Amino acid sequence: MSCPTLSLAEWRSNVGTLVEEIIGTRVGRRVKPGDLVVVDVDYIMSHDNTTPLAIQTFRATGQSIADPSKIVIHFDHAWPPPNPVAAANQKKIREFIREEDLPWLFHEGICHQVMIEKGFVSPGSIIMGGDSHSVTYGAFGALGCGFGSTDIGAAWTSGRTWLRVPSSIRVELDGTLPFGVEEKDVMLEICRQITMDGGTYRSIEFGGSFIQGLTMEHRILFSNMAAEVGAMCGLIEADEETLRYLAEETSAPDGLNIVSPTEDAVYESTISIDVGALSPMVARNPRPDDGVPVEEVSGLAIDQVFIGTCTNGRFDDLAAAAEILRGKKVARFTRTIVTPASREVYQKAQEAGILGIFMEAGCTVTQPGCGACIGRHGGILAPGERALTTMNRNFLGRMGSAEAEIYLASPRTAAATALAGTIADPRTLQPVGAN
Repeated sequence: MSCPTLSLAEWRSNVGTLVEEIIGTRVGRRVKPGDLVVVDVDYIMSHDNTTPLAIQTFRATGQSIADPSKIVIHFDHAWPPPNPVAAANQKKIREFIREEDLPWLFHEGICHQVMIEKGFVSPGSIIMGGDSHSVTYGAFGALGCGFGSTDIGAAWTSGRTWLRVPSSIRVELDGTLPFGVEEKDVMLEICRQITMDGGTYRSIEFGGSFIQGLTMEHRILFSNMAAEVGAMCGLIEADEETLRYLAEETSAPDGLNIVSPTEDAVYESTISIDVGALSPMVARNPRPDDGVPVEEVSGLAIDQVFIGTCTNGRFDDLAAAAEILRGKKVARFTRTIVTPASREVYQKAQEAGILGIFMEAGCTVTQPGCGACIGRHGGILAPGERALTTMNRNFLGRMGSAEAEIYLASPRTAAATALAGTIADPRTLQPVGAN
C-alpha cells in the first residue's frame, strides 16, 4: 500500500508480470509482490457446496448486497440433488435468490465452464470464486482466484476484496507434441516439476510457442490445474485466439482489452519444457505431482474410467477419447463414465455423434456437472477399487472411499485404458475389448 500513485503513462512503463499488470490496472498504480491491495471485482461466483455458508456469513453482517448483478450462483456439484441434504441446501439457496432478487442462477453444468460460456470471463477481469478451480479463468488473461465462503459472503456486501500481490513463476513451453501425447500430459509434467507446494500463493504464468499455438479449449486445463501446485492463479496472456473464441463461442461483451506482461518482467523462477520430449503421463495415487511415464504403470488393473470434469470435459476432450473408442467396446469389468462439462458441450457432442460413440462402446454418459469428481454421485468408488480419470486431483477419498485409488491421465490414455481394462499406452492401442 506504500507505492506512490502514478500517471497512466508512468504506470504502464513500470508494470511487470501478468498478474501485476491485471492488479495494477485495476488499482491504477504500480504494484509489486507482497503489496496488499483492495480491488473491485467483476463477478463473485459460488455453487451449491459453497453458497450456504456464504449466505450465513452475509446475514451475520446485517448489511445489504452492494450489486446483485455481480453475484453468479451455480448448482453443479450435486445436480440434480442426489440426496436430501443436497436438495435442502439447494432449496435454501433458491429461497435466498428470490429474497434478494439475484439475477444469475445456472444449473447447466460445471460452474467454471458455464462462467466462460455465459460471458462472465474476459481479459483483465477479476473474479472471486467460491471454488479452488476458479483459477481456470486465467486461461483468458483474467484473474480468477479461489476464496472461502466467508470471503464470498463478505464481498457480496461491498463488491470488493483484498489481495496480496503474488510473485510469479514463468512456465515456458515450446515444441510440438509427439503422437499420443496430449496437453494434460504436459500439465502433469509441470505439476511433477513444481510439486504440490511449489506454487503456493504464486501466480503461474504460462507462455511460449506451444501455448500460443493452442486452442482455448486446450489452454484452459493449464490454468485449471494451477490449483494443483497451490497457486493463487494460473495466467495465460490473452491474444487474438482468445478474442476470437470469446466472440464466437461465448456471450462475452465486445471491446475487450488484452493485457500483457512487460518484456522486463521479473519472475521468481522460470521453468522451460520441450513438450516434444514428453511421453503420456499418469499421476499416481494420491498426488497430482507424482507423475510418471505411462510405461511405468501400464497393465495396472482399473475398475473405473472417468472422462470429464472442469479439466478435461470439454468438446475437444470428448472428441479425442471418442476417436479411440469408435467401433470398439470397453472392457467388461471396467465401468466407463463420461460426463460432459456443460449442457452446451453435451449438445455439441450429441450433434457431432460423439455421445453415440461412447454409448455404443459401452460407456455411461451422465448429465453435465461435477458428480463423480467430488465423490457425490455419478461414479463413486468402493473400498479397494482403482480408477483412472481425467480429473485434476486424486486425493484420498476424492471419489468416494478413502481406501480407493485414483490415477490421473489424459482423455486418450483414459480411453485406451477403458478398452484394455488396465492402464494402457494410447500410442500402442492394443485393447482387450469386451470379454
